[in-house]
Amino acid sequence: MGNLPRHQGWTVERVVPLMAGAIVLVSVASALVFTPWWLLLTTFVGVNLVFYAAVGWCPASLIMEKVGLERAGCRVRPTGH
Repeated sequence: MGNLPRHQGWTVERVVPLMAGAIVLVSVASALVFTPWWLLLTTFVGVNLVFYAAVGWCPASLIMEKVGLERAGCRVRPTGH
């Protein structure tokens, strides 16, 4: 287990899937309790995740950067020497 990557703080690359997963869970629960129309929200999140993977940004990631969340590639990491 010593080879697992260490948590480097909250970055756009970590928050995007976290937020997407939470929205999908809420959407599916809402579809089960209220109406299947809530699955449109799940579809929207899925499309945005595919877009994010393909081009490296989505509307949510742009908002996160505007409020000051850093991208993982921009972070300075200690070398550990």
